[in-house]
Amino acid sequence: MFYTPKHKVINTQKKKKKTPIFSSLSISSLQQQAMASADAARTAVGVLGNVTALFLFLSPTPTFIRIWKKGAVEQYSPVPYLATLVNCMLWVLYGIPLVHPNSTLVMTINGSGTAIEVIFILVFLFYCSDPIKRLRILVVLTLELALIAALSTLVLTIVHTHDRRSMIVGIVCILFSIMMYASPLSIMKLVINTKSVEYMPFFLSLASFANGLCWTIYALIRFDVFIAVPNGIGSVFGLAQLILYATYYRSTKEQMAARRLKGEMSLSEVVVTGDHSKKVGDGHASSDVRGL
Repeated sequence: MFYTPKHKVINTQKKKKKTPIFSSLSISSLQQQAMASADAARTAVGVLGNVTALFLFLSPTPTFIRIWKKGAVEQYSPVPYLATLVNCMLWVLYGIPLVHPNSTLVMTINGSGTAIEVIFILVFLFYCSDPIKRLRILVVLTLELALIAALSTLVLTIVHTHDRRSMIVGIVCILFSIMMYASPLSIMKLVINTKSVEYMPFFLSLASFANGLCWTIYALIRFDVFIAVPNGIGSVFGLAQLILYATYYRSTKEQMAARRLKGEMSLSEVVVTGDHSKKVGDGHASSDVRGL
């Protein structure tokens, strides 16, 4: 500072600018915290999705216990297990780091599903007495493995970016997942026609809805269209099953009670008829004795 002739003091120093409350550093820190929170939420939802998916994969266990006890596959179809197997193998391919990084939960649960379905199919093959059906299963298995091998070779050798690899495998996954989720449509049609939910287990429908919902939320937190689309459709199908269950639950109870009552009446008629025949037979025998 210096003095002018009029003795006015002039400050030569520039005024310091006020520092904004939220500096760029603090904004960056907030963004990092938000991303960390989103990742934590995504992981939690993914773990819950893994639990519900594992329940779905293991749900046919009572069927295979029955097959093991009877030593025959009876009229059971291997199609659901073959369809689930190829679906799981495709999602394992989608979840590997070379195709879609940061998808460990997707890869692990579908790896578990692959192992479970392989065990189910081996049990089915062991107890299948029809050589033609067994041959068909082996042909389908060969085609599924050929599909996975061809797709893996394509995306890992010819395609060189994660985005393109994810897109190619993701589109194939969507197609197969929609087909798998659409499989309960025949059961839903049966429920509507018979007005009975006897052959549509409640907990299986609930798990299907919860699984689809969890993976849809998982995909929306850090948007992944290839996971969101099939699981969104799956959650809608699961919700539709629950609505049908709520609609026809009472009529199912009434039908089962009517069948039980009819069965008891038929049994009582058989017992009465048997007693009457016995009495008639005893009467004839007495007459014969008296005649002697």
